[in-house]
This record gives sequence, C-alpha cells and structure tokens, in this order.
Amino acid sequence: MLTPTLTGCGERSHLMSADINLDTHITDVVNVIKWEELSRVVLCGHSSGGWAISGVVEKIPALIDSIVYLDAFLPKDGQRPFDMQSPGSQEAVLAAKEAGEISRPPGSKDRYNIDPRNRAWVDSLATPQPIGSSLQPIHLTGALERVPKKAYIRAIAYPHPYFSAYYEVLKNDPSWRRFEVDCGHLVMVDKPEELTGILIDVA
Repeated sequence: MLTPTLTGCGERSHLMSADINLDTHITDVVNVIKWEELSRVVLCGHSSGGWAISGVVEKIPALIDSIVYLDAFLPKDGQRPFDMQSPGSQEAVLAAKEAGEISRPPGSKDRYNIDPRNRAWVDSLATPQPIGSSLQPIHLTGALERVPKKAYIRAIAYPHPYFSAYYEVLKNDPSWRRFEVDCGHLVMVDKPEELTGILIDVA
C-alpha cells in the first residue's frame, strides 16, 4: 500500500509554492503509480482527495482497477474545489489571496468528530494548505464511468451535505458499491481496520 503526499502538504510542506494547483496534485499521484510501475490499482481518495483521484483516472485509466471515494468530493466537469468548500475554508482562501499568501492555515478539525484519543496526534500533523489547488476547475471527460469497480464510503458520524448527497444519488447506480462506517470524517485514523477490510473487499 502506498500513501502519496500531495505537494505542499505533510512531509512535502517544504515544497509549498505559488505554482501548486489541482494539476500538481493530480500529477503527484499519477507519477507514483507510473514510477512504481503499478497496475490494477485500487485508488482511494479521502475528502478533498476526491478531486485528485478524479483527475488521476483521466490521465491513466488503464491502470486503475478500482476507485474508492472515502467520504470525499465527487466532482463534475468544470467544478472547482473552492466552490464546494465550507464557508470557513472559503474565507481562509480569500483572506490568503487578498494578503498575497500562497497557503491557508489548516482548517478547524472540531467539526470532523475525531476520536478524542487521536485528536492530539492529528493536530500535530496538520500543515497549511496551498490555495492554488482550490481555485483551478477540474476537467473531466467521463473516464471515471469506465473504471470497472467503483465505491463510495460514507462516514456517518460526520455531517456533510455534499457527501450525503453523493451517497444518496449513488444508491440508484448499480455500477457503484456503497459502504457506511460509524465514525467521524477521519476514517483511516479512527477505524483503520474496518477501512482496510472494505478496500480489500472492493479490490
């Protein structure tokens, strides 16, 4: 299992740049798959990672066997992350742009309903987010629909209007599988064993 970090975040925070956009983050993941010579990939994106994986499958569709949206955005062509962010995140992006900054502080994690036992650890790892990746519209041609196996995982203890709407709509699409996990937004932190089981099942 590989867990790519997007440019400007986490251990790649030293690469923060005004040049980072959504294409940068898509390329981050595409290059891991290419240079690791992977195939029949189970591609999983969490939260805003839904934007990146939607772009990845456009670039290398033949290498993706399964795609999993983990409590994630499921964008349509022409949408941009900023337009679907929370009001607080939008304000932070606009404030950074107005000030000539290239990143915004990590968003408040209070709303994520994180297990209290994991909260301090999550807080210690949070880094600023590049604003450029929020402002670029995504270009999609429908490659996602040709992925053989598709799944959406909903963290039911985290209220989110978009994620709930995706989950509801997909129940009418037989090409998708749906899963619920009883925890907050950070499923991979609070319920790693359950998430692993789902990913193996989807694969």
